[in-house]
Amino acid sequence: MRYLPLTPDDRTAMLAAIGADSIDDLFVDVPQAARLDGPVDLPRVAGELEVERALSAMAAKNATAGAVPFFCGAGAYKHHVPATVDHVIQRSEFLTSYTPYQPEIAQGTLQYLYEFQTQVANLTGMPVANASLYDGSTAMAEGVLMATRVTRRNKAVISGGVHPHYVKATETVVHAVGVETQVLAPAVDAEAAVIDQIGPDTACVVVQTPNVFGTATDVTKIAEAAHAAGALLIVVVTEAVSMGLLKSPGEMGADIVAAEGQSIGNALNFGGPYVGLFATREKLIRQMPGRLTGETVDADGERGFVLTLSTREQHIRRDKATSNICTNSGLCTLAFTIHMSLLGETGLRKLALLNHEKAVATRDALAAVPGVEVLTPRFFNEFAIRLPRNAAQVVDTLAGHHILAGVPYSRLAPGAGMDDVLLVAATETTLDHDIKLLAASLAKVLAA
Repeated sequence: MRYLPLTPDDRTAMLAAIGADSIDDLFVDVPQAARLDGPVDLPRVAGELEVERALSAMAAKNATAGAVPFFCGAGAYKHHVPATVDHVIQRSEFLTSYTPYQPEIAQGTLQYLYEFQTQVANLTGMPVANASLYDGSTAMAEGVLMATRVTRRNKAVISGGVHPHYVKATETVVHAVGVETQVLAPAVDAEAAVIDQIGPDTACVVVQTPNVFGTATDVTKIAEAAHAAGALLIVVVTEAVSMGLLKSPGEMGADIVAAEGQSIGNALNFGGPYVGLFATREKLIRQMPGRLTGETVDADGERGFVLTLSTREQHIRRDKATSNICTNSGLCTLAFTIHMSLLGETGLRKLALLNHEKAVATRDALAAVPGVEVLTPRFFNEFAIRLPRNAAQVVDTLAGHHILAGVPYSRLAPGAGMDDVLLVAATETTLDHDIKLLAASLAKVLAA
């Protein structure tokens, strides 16, 4: 039952106060084509039991990642999450805690945010990291905005290897403030192509490694070219576990690192919530978005934690805020921190190596299938293959055989002209039996 606390007179007075004649005036910026001309096509009323049954039937149509051979990646990866992670984050003091504005009653929250920042800084090879953002795509957008503030320039050059969804999210955020984005054509192994596009108006160059096709690249020369032109280098990472094996972005000269932390401590969850990692150089710290937790001592000389920077606070700084994000994905951040603490440096390296070994085995098995061409020259745990048929159709056919074979690139970029390209990922959860089953089933489908 709807609850409407306002009378028609109340609503009329409110509209008059803001200068609107009707409720419809509040939606004039929404294109007419995007508006509904009536109620949505749903039953008008149903009992709780009926709703549960209907939603359960809908949910049962999904094939969960743990129920079938699973080779999907493209920015969201299936990793084992230790039971300890869920046990700890379900504790009431973590599950119900909110903002750490009052340090005297939020020491637990502040401490794990401090530990999280330390872990992210070590992982990315950067001097400083913030207390997280929404996800990897909005972290990239914040990085571009930060680069324009630092350089006082207005253009971002984006590699063709950056995840198309990250590009779209960034364009959505930055266009409102007049930032120009130059996005290069999709390419499996051409991160360095951005060098030729750097000019005197370039605020930043954005590259991804491993990129959306799985290609791992040493971006040191790109960093040198960007710096020579007075631009910043933003390195995007969608698979955080890769930093346990590959050279860190900081070692390669990155000025800003925008990454997705879902792979560590967080399950797929049908697409979220996830957690954005953001790290930068110390000299740029004042322009960094989000919160920064610091260590200090109290009046008795005891160790304590506080919010050192809160540049995000739009309700305090309003239009002068460095960023207008409204959360730091706190519970996902805690899950990340717990999992990283359980792994340690040695455990993370072993996990990363196992991921790579599984991907190599998958690559070798698929490369032996007639008609399959492996496109990615060097990779971590994901690679692209070209099929002799439409990749989306092949994936749908294999899904009918209870195998989730990967992500067709056409799902990420429908108009890119790469309908025959399939992105395949393998992690420590991938079984040898699953790899053999995928190769055998793919061979049958392609031969049919």
